[in-house]
Amino acid sequence: MDSRSRTLTILGSMGAVLLIVLIVLLCTYDGNKPPAQQPVPDVTQQQAVASSDAKSPLEGHLIGGNPRAFLNDPTFFDPVPNAILEAAMDMSGNLSLMVTSVEKDLRVLILNDAGELVTGVPFNIKLTDSNDVTTRYKDLDQDGIIYAGTLAAGDYDVTLDPVEGYRVPLHSTRVTVKDKVEYIPIQDISVLIKTEEEINAAQEDTANREDAIADSDNSEIITLQPGGNDHKAGIDVSSWQGDIDWDKVRESGIEFVIVRAGYRGSVTGAIVKDKNFDANVTGALNAGLSVGVYFVTQAVNEAEAVEEASAVMEMCEGYNLTLPIYLDVEGSNGGRGDQIDVETRTLVCEAFCKTLENAGVQGGVYACRYWLNNNIDASRLDRFNIWLAEYRSTPLYGGYYSMWQYTSRGRVDGIEGNVDFDILYY
Repeated sequence: MDSRSRTLTILGSMGAVLLIVLIVLLCTYDGNKPPAQQPVPDVTQQQAVASSDAKSPLEGHLIGGNPRAFLNDPTFFDPVPNAILEAAMDMSGNLSLMVTSVEKDLRVLILNDAGELVTGVPFNIKLTDSNDVTTRYKDLDQDGIIYAGTLAAGDYDVTLDPVEGYRVPLHSTRVTVKDKVEYIPIQDISVLIKTEEEINAAQEDTANREDAIADSDNSEIITLQPGGNDHKAGIDVSSWQGDIDWDKVRESGIEFVIVRAGYRGSVTGAIVKDKNFDANVTGALNAGLSVGVYFVTQAVNEAEAVEEASAVMEMCEGYNLTLPIYLDVEGSNGGRGDQIDVETRTLVCEAFCKTLENAGVQGGVYACRYWLNNNIDASRLDRFNIWLAEYRSTPLYGGYYSMWQYTSRGRVDGIEGNVDFDILYY
């Protein structure tokens, strides 16, 4: 191309650009806009004009020259169907994870938007360690809880696999697996606590006193021993005693009561709250009795003992209890707690009491003479309260104890049937 042709091409291009600019200016020119040299009218005057009888396609949307006025007009946008609004607000399918570690383990709870365990769904999770090594776990019993044990200490990312009908978390949950148990109460333990309506109580509540009864002889005292200068007279109760008239109990000479908070299931290991716990604690306190509680263990390791201590403290929240919380250690007709050795059972007792101690709560252990002598290393529990069950006029147990259950065949006004009698020393 010669220079003359190049010049004509450039001039033509410039002309086309100028033409486009002119068209844009003409299209965007607002004839009602005041010239730049004129003062801008007062806003109140503009609003008055806009509210006059003059009709305009923009009336109600361009108020006082305000281009955002349409946002205040409820008729400007098309209405959103209720179905769309309800779908946007529906949280029922949202899932979240609560992950805890006690010692070289993880417990992953799958919760719905109400903070409840989601059951009946075959959830799968993926654990990824700091070396990007991945391990998968499945909720085999579909109880909404996945347990991973024997893990190496360190940081892990927990990811929930997609599940039809649910919205899983978009991001993984970072958690640190602890190397050593710290005996610290577990937060949000309430999601693990079940009612007796949720489990098979006949299969799960199987604790028995066979060894304590075997220790007894014909000298067992079945009448109430009154309190004195160095001891108090009391009873211990659970839902087995039914409804109780606590005023009559107090009038019978009872000064304190130890109430069963609950138990761990012998088969499934579920943590279950005694159905009469709240009624018994409230009734006893209102009657002016001193109150403590006990929990029947089926823990098979320290981690479960920490869970049990945490659960009992959760159940006792809000009550003014002045006596210790005891871990009830006894046989269960072959239940899961019967299968552990002496060392493990002793660690369970220590873990329960230390967790309470770290929370500023008094702890103790209940057991019969046979179990204290043969199934627990009681010498390691001297710093805690020992509640001895031995049905004789004078106990043969040679170790330390601060409370003595001397019969399971007591009778007292206000309670139908038999009840345990106890003496608390101070």
